[in-house]
Amino acid sequence: MSNTAYQLHGAVAVITLDNPPVNGLGHDLRRHIVDGVTSAQSDDRAQAIVLIGSDRAFSGGADIREFGSPKSTAEPRLDTVIRTIEASRKPVIAAIGGVCMGGGLELALGCHFRVAIGGAQIALPEVKLGILPGAGGTQRLPRLIGVEAALDMIVSGAPVPSEKLSGTALFDQFIEGDLLGGALSFAAKLIAEKPALKRVRDISLDAPDHEAFFQQARKRIGAEAKHFPAPLKCVEAVAAAVGLPFEEGLKFERGLFVELMASPESRALRHAFLGERACAKIPDLPEGTPTRKIGRVAVIGAGATGVGIGMALLDAGIPVTLLEIGQEAVERGLAAVRRHYQDSVLKGRLPREQMDARMALLSATLNYREIKDCDLVIEAVIEDIGAKETVFRQLDEVMKPGAILASATATADLNRIAGFTNRPQDVIGMHFRSPANVAKLLEVVRGAATARDVLATVMQLAKKIRKTGVVSGVCEGFIGERMFGQYRKAAEMVVEKGASRQQVDLALEDWGMANGPLGSGAGSREAPSRIGDAEIVERCIFALVNEAARLLDEGIAQRASDIDMLCLIGYGFPRHRGGPLLYADATGLDRVVQAMAGYAGEPGAAAGLWQPAPLLIRLAAEGKTFN
Repeated sequence: MSNTAYQLHGAVAVITLDNPPVNGLGHDLRRHIVDGVTSAQSDDRAQAIVLIGSDRAFSGGADIREFGSPKSTAEPRLDTVIRTIEASRKPVIAAIGGVCMGGGLELALGCHFRVAIGGAQIALPEVKLGILPGAGGTQRLPRLIGVEAALDMIVSGAPVPSEKLSGTALFDQFIEGDLLGGALSFAAKLIAEKPALKRVRDISLDAPDHEAFFQQARKRIGAEAKHFPAPLKCVEAVAAAVGLPFEEGLKFERGLFVELMASPESRALRHAFLGERACAKIPDLPEGTPTRKIGRVAVIGAGATGVGIGMALLDAGIPVTLLEIGQEAVERGLAAVRRHYQDSVLKGRLPREQMDARMALLSATLNYREIKDCDLVIEAVIEDIGAKETVFRQLDEVMKPGAILASATATADLNRIAGFTNRPQDVIGMHFRSPANVAKLLEVVRGAATARDVLATVMQLAKKIRKTGVVSGVCEGFIGERMFGQYRKAAEMVVEKGASRQQVDLALEDWGMANGPLGSGAGSREAPSRIGDAEIVERCIFALVNEAARLLDEGIAQRASDIDMLCLIGYGFPRHRGGPLLYADATGLDRVVQAMAGYAGEPGAAAGLWQPAPLLIRLAAEGKTFN
């Protein structure tokens, strides 16, 4: 439960925010802050108030566990908390260490004074959820750091180290050493000197030539924002800080906040934010499940896939041994890794010393016995079941007990692969998207016998190598390739009905897909066809939706949001639409079923493609949604 501790340190009341892990401003915490500030007003012993969090966070903003619940808007709302602080007769000091983001920064902006340590992370990241700050952030921050710097922070949502803001009025003092001790000393000085309380709302905002500045900002940000309305709304909110009295600016900001919260783009981004975190939650894998140590990894196969996997591991500081069947193949693999890192150094993306450190972690061999002590081995050979059988039988013979045996296969039956060993519990699938060192998706394939600690270990490793792990059961193509196989099949059928391949690709790219399904999107639409772009998009996306429903019904995918995340992260599905199943929810599942029934009734239609999945039919009939 959210909590605060109220303690007197001499004449200073210290209110400690305590809502792990990042002091999210949930309803209970907001109420406790108000109670603490109110108590200090009537406590004759308290002459100043310090708000402080943990070493890890002052506050990370809204509590995501309350998103969409009545608690998120229950009084005291954050703006009420800030008004309570602003109205305090006694100075309120925010002591900032660690994360200070979103509503956490807005809370600090409402205090009369702010002290911080170097290295604290300062941000207003709401734009990443398709919204903007809703408790005065767009109105107060420009008054402290200037319009241009504030707009950059608000539009990008990127964190800024506190020391980079040291020359602004955002911080009254930087603390070296103990944050609480420094804050108490600062409070004692205020008590002794009795300066006027500083309310950010009372600072006049001087912004000459602001009209020209905002016009340029609208042009630049509008071109960059593309499908997302929030960045341009951020410009309007900051412009209101310059052009309107403070209270009117607050009302204008709040109106934009409410408008954006209701937008489909924000819904999609919030779905993605929560969905990526949900991927790691596996129903039968309780928190605290033991994991196996991963100290050294072997990769079998030094082709493009194996090299990419190796670099993903090296980038995370994990020693890697590449194994190939011939010296020439080994040399090609090592040269490919070295060339990649040298290119990164030449382009200024990687310091030379980091390249040297990563190359020092890399070794190669032709002998299976030289990898016998590795904790994890990842097979990345050709998609031929005979070749995989040869590899896994050798691994079963030489690898130490407890070693995890993984296959990077995109298509082979993982249960069959596990059957080539006497340790099927140690076998798991790790399907990397290409290029493996860059792509953020890792499809983790759980075999029928895969041990829980093996699954937990690989999911933990995915996080370490900066991938989002999505769990799949065993089936042909797993989740991603099985779905997108149907998507491409639907695209081919549209061509058979008279659309050009270019029209199909461009229609889906215009809709937001990163690439068209047929690979010739750079061309023209050629002659007009009797099939419109909207129908092309509907057929292809509904084919995705239908196959996703089958995967859910069969238990291959854990949850609808996992499928959406896989498509967003690994297959170029437009982020502003939130994934195929969220898009289907927004469209209406009854409409999806009706459209598919119409396509199924066409002469020569592929019945398997357009027959609505049983889960889709049930949800539509019951008026329910996937998410």
